[in-house]
Amino acid sequence: MPRLRSDGSVARIEVLDNFSLRSRIAILAALVAALVVVLVSVAAFITVRLNVMQSLDANLLQRAQAAAQSELANPTLLATLPTEVLGAGDIRLALLHADGRASSAQRQASAPPLDEQELEVAVGLETYSVRTAELDRVQYRVVAVGAGPGRALVIAQKLGPTQQMLTGLGVALPVVGAIGVVLAGLAGMAVARAGLRPVDRLTAAAERIAVTGDLRQIPVDGSDELARLTRSFNEMLDALAASQDQQRRLVADAGHELRTPLTSMRTNLELLAAASRPGAPALPESDRAEILDDVQAQVAELSTLVGDLVELAREDAPQRVHEPVELTDVVLRALERARRRAGDVVFEPELVPWVLMGDSTALERAVLNLLDNAAKWSPPQGRVRLRMRQLDDWSVVLEVADSGPGIAEADLPHVFDRFYRADTSRTMPGSGLGLAIVRQVALRHGGAVWADRAPEGGALLVMRLPGRRPAGYEGD
Repeated sequence: MPRLRSDGSVARIEVLDNFSLRSRIAILAALVAALVVVLVSVAAFITVRLNVMQSLDANLLQRAQAAAQSELANPTLLATLPTEVLGAGDIRLALLHADGRASSAQRQASAPPLDEQELEVAVGLETYSVRTAELDRVQYRVVAVGAGPGRALVIAQKLGPTQQMLTGLGVALPVVGAIGVVLAGLAGMAVARAGLRPVDRLTAAAERIAVTGDLRQIPVDGSDELARLTRSFNEMLDALAASQDQQRRLVADAGHELRTPLTSMRTNLELLAAASRPGAPALPESDRAEILDDVQAQVAELSTLVGDLVELAREDAPQRVHEPVELTDVVLRALERARRRAGDVVFEPELVPWVLMGDSTALERAVLNLLDNAAKWSPPQGRVRLRMRQLDDWSVVLEVADSGPGIAEADLPHVFDRFYRADTSRTMPGSGLGLAIVRQVALRHGGAVWADRAPEGGALLVMRLPGRRPAGYEGD
């Protein structure tokens, strides 16, 4: 049993929950059709009834006025004439005097229904009267018109045929309306079935994806709202497929990068363990120290790789930090950290004030990765040029140029890809994720990155970011 509230809304919702969407649409169409049928039927019945009664009254008044101006207004002649002279055999006719006396036609079984309204016409208080009266359990329509001083001619006609016609109309309208309601329900069901066919395809696709993981697109027909929904669903499938492909590539690349240091570390540890067994030849101290140094380097490499993977995963997360960031302060902090790690490499900064909305920690990590990459490729006592340059009122570029060998033309489009390494850098330390993190940070802040050759001959890495100059700044 559904629970009822004072307004009954919960009961309606619970009842509708038991039906499918198609059934709800069909029920709604039938209810709307039923409401329209009821309103139209009532309006039609009332209109027809009024028109029929007005026509009947006008006809009776016309006959009564014609009779009042004829010989029927003579009481003596009226008693000898049959009512067929008025063109109908179901009419009762009488001449009513002001004193209440009435003279009826000869062949009438009785006089028509008489009351005060007809007497008022005979007295002269009213020019005519029209009413419905009952006599001997038969309803009559009674009209009275003046027929000379102190007299009124009264005509009454049975309402039986008129009532039968109205009764037939009152039965026919609901029957036709019921047929219309059924047809409306069937039409609603057909429309719902045709309109919800794309929804069925979406449901089947979602169930297929949940069971098989198959991200095939759904065929789209038309340009209505459901077609737009299907296109949006296909776009979501494309994004999900791209995300899955990106995850697979990330896992595959990460596994490849982790396999080499792990294999080398396991080999070194197995060698140390074998040398520690009783009876095994002892390792020279120089070899033991070299193996331990290799293990420490491999642990450091693994730590860097894991840290970069975690940072890259954090950058992939759909979280945005919106707070004002002074980009110049971020660059100076990253520059200080890079100088401590770069040895004798010289950094030459050229900065401009710039403010943007973003994550200062992520921006500092991206700038530090650019500087570390430039320092890694620069020769001893090399120079790294760091320049902030305003492009327009709403964007700035951060250029980092080193004095190393530069980037080959074939490698320029790929230097920001995950785990990408040029042939000349495969022996260099690093995880291959630093520049990928730079790109992720730039994209997250609505910017972009690209690589080129610097005028100094080395590599030029550029990161563009949105924002604005601080208010009140007057410099170039």
